[in-house]
Amino acid sequence: MRDSNGNDGNDGKRIDPAWLPDAAFRAVGSRRTLVRGTGPLAETVCGEVAAACERFGGALVGEGTPADLVLELTDGGVSGGGDGGGAGDGEDFGAEGFGYVRADGRAAVTASGGRGLLYGLFHVVRLGESAFLGGPVREEHRPALALRMLDHWDNVAVHPVMGQVERGYAGGSLFWSDGRAREGLDRVRAYGRLLAACGINAVCVNNVNVHETEAHLLTDRIGEVAAIADALRPYGVRTHLSVTFAAPVVLGPLPTADPLDERVRRWWAGATARVYEAVPDFGGYVVKADSEGQPGPFAYGRTHADGAGLLAAALAPYGGTVHWRAFVYDHRQDWRDRTTDRARAAHDHFVPLDGDFAANAVLQVKHGPMDFQVREPLSPLIGAMPGTRLAVEVQATQEYTGQQRHVCWLGPMWSEVLRARPDGEVSVGQLADALVAVSNVGDDPFWTGHPLAQANLYTFGRLAWDPAADPHAVLDEWIALTHPGAGRRLAEGLHAVLDGSWATYEKYTAPLGVGFMVQPGHHYGPSVDGYEYSPWGTYHFADRDGVGVDRSAGTGTGYAAQYAKPWAELYETPGTCPDELLLFFHHVPYGHVLHSGKTVIQHIYDTHFEGVEEAEEAGRVWAGLADLVEPARHARVAELYEEQVRSAREWRDQVNSYFLRKSGVPDERGRTIY
Repeated sequence: MRDSNGNDGNDGKRIDPAWLPDAAFRAVGSRRTLVRGTGPLAETVCGEVAAACERFGGALVGEGTPADLVLELTDGGVSGGGDGGGAGDGEDFGAEGFGYVRADGRAAVTASGGRGLLYGLFHVVRLGESAFLGGPVREEHRPALALRMLDHWDNVAVHPVMGQVERGYAGGSLFWSDGRAREGLDRVRAYGRLLAACGINAVCVNNVNVHETEAHLLTDRIGEVAAIADALRPYGVRTHLSVTFAAPVVLGPLPTADPLDERVRRWWAGATARVYEAVPDFGGYVVKADSEGQPGPFAYGRTHADGAGLLAAALAPYGGTVHWRAFVYDHRQDWRDRTTDRARAAHDHFVPLDGDFAANAVLQVKHGPMDFQVREPLSPLIGAMPGTRLAVEVQATQEYTGQQRHVCWLGPMWSEVLRARPDGEVSVGQLADALVAVSNVGDDPFWTGHPLAQANLYTFGRLAWDPAADPHAVLDEWIALTHPGAGRRLAEGLHAVLDGSWATYEKYTAPLGVGFMVQPGHHYGPSVDGYEYSPWGTYHFADRDGVGVDRSAGTGTGYAAQYAKPWAELYETPGTCPDELLLFFHHVPYGHVLHSGKTVIQHIYDTHFEGVEEAEEAGRVWAGLADLVEPARHARVAELYEEQVRSAREWRDQVNSYFLRKSGVPDERGRTIY
């Protein structure tokens, strides 16, 4: 690989520069820059600046030479002053924060830690010329969340059903190929660079469904994990590992994985010590236990807190963390039993354990109670366990939102989640210790398969840094970086196809929060009854009289009562429930009138026709940008729009026909429904 911009990867594929093309560094590279400080990340900063200066005619300068930009790593926040001034004299910005000062055409960044210096550099890159021009500015920047992580569902060995990357839509794994770690990891280093530029500081490198081959990464194959960690470390990205709870049995020699068995505790302590010998800055473990067939503490009559405590104790001497996923439910339900409600499961399992989890155990909770649907209410578990550390998990890989074949920018969804106030006062972004996303990256030359899906990855990183940020302002950043010098027409065109894309996708897929309606197994494309009679517990209960799931406390599963006020009261009745979640919480007649003034059945018809029309229009807008976008990128997106429009029409026709046949109510506008 030559570099992240020019562009041959170790696998021979051209690598798209994403939001770090050469031109994004023009403002830095055309000036004189002084870098003060030592250490590995200061060396990374120097390397970035030197490469930019070589391209654009600037220079790295030494002490005593006037500088336009000073990037200074201080000792405990004590600024050294000098040319360009200090960006926060005397300030301790922590490991990742930084100060930024602009005055008289010069700029300075001051950081107390190496990561902070790196993030400060990328802040200047984002600002471009405006980092140096304009009136005086003095700012301080610190991440709101200490851990901002991507979980890769990558398999070392190709799984016979799920393939190399489970729920991956961008080719093979960046890390693994042919049953082992890739020999050339230059592209992994380039990946770490992209992540640092948007503020992501941790990666879990393997699937949470840990199969036998992957289990060995913890022990005899830890050297492969160490090699990946070495490639990510220059950009401040720490490596985490998914492990199987049954490792002492799977890997031997123990006959049990009981978390209270002293032999098991010694086994994990020894294995973890060897992990840290190989990877001294190892972040910790991610665990999926007693979930969808993965082993866990229930087999021994123990609780999830017992299980998490076992691994937390092994990690504690090294400062590591166990991320214990709360995705626990009965996936062998009887579809005839309407009292069992998958949405209730996480709250029922975990709330009684509040206060029992170790200090270095983080409960990782999906943002919704089901499974990353296009529309779900906030999980009631978020905010319900004040004595337990919380990580909120979202899904950048678009399993249920078009699988990176459809344009679906998820920034507005995630912003809604992070700004929500479970207790009516404190936002999710303030409650969480960490934000985690299931990665949407693979070995595709465009990283995310669909070039516009890069916006989801960038937006996740920036919202993890600042959950209160305006997602549309973040999208402006992504556009300006990815397309330096983009004129008004290109910027407006990109906003036109991205801003409303989540709402468009929702319109032509599952209506009013009912969810799923996808083809079983691969989850792509419509199948209204695909999971209606399955053991997975995802139903819409459509009949001739109405549709939706009664989750009220009065007459349904009681799920609505898991929320604190005012949400429990809001969701309890159809008259107060928001339209967009009506069918998630209530079974209503087709003639039920929404707050919008439409009936449920007419809303279904109208939105499905509108969604197709909006997808078609977005494709036309993209086609009109051909003269402004690099040809290979434009061609890939244009081809994918053809598939999106085809799929949207299929969704429209299947969903509308299904409900016409169920309800017997015709479309009041007389459009074709089959």
